Amino acid sequence: MEWRQQSAVSCELAFQEAQRWLEEVTKKQFGSKSFRVALEDGVLLCDLINTLKPGIIKRVNRLSTPIAGLDNVNVFLRACEKLGLNEAQLFHPGDLQDVSTRVTVRLEETSRRLKNVLITIYWLGRKAQSDPFYTGPQLNLKDFEGLLVFFLIFKIII
Repeated sequence: MEWRQQSAVSCELAFQEAQRWLEEVTKKQFGSKSFRVALEDGVLLCDLINTLKPGIIKRVNRLSTPIAGLDNVNVFLRACEKLGLNEAQLFHPGDLQDVSTRVTVRLEETSRRLKNVLITIYWLGRKAQSDPFYTGPQLNLKDFEGLLVFFLIFKIII
């Protein structure tokens, strides 16, 4: 199998595993929403981290506006830092924005942005599993191996 095909298969496994873990931890379903759409308002991400570390996020903005979503994503990322994730392990708040209507953005760019989100979920899951008091659902870290190879190559190139 060609490297790009193998990478696509590895990423799909990571997406499926991240969704499964998010749904099990938060007890909320993505429904028919895509991965990006389910997370773009930041509510599910805030619910995730509040389940992992109750009370770490005091207020979740439930308004359905892009600004509220960006606020929630930023709050989530700050909470990840409080839990010990470093900046290189965090996605950029703009990575969850819908850029499909922008003529200058290619499909590869959208894919790269979502992979950044997956990498943060990987590190957050790993952090949760290293906590001796965490007894919730386990993230299958093996499903992220192909994605992490991509991440390491990308970081070396830049």
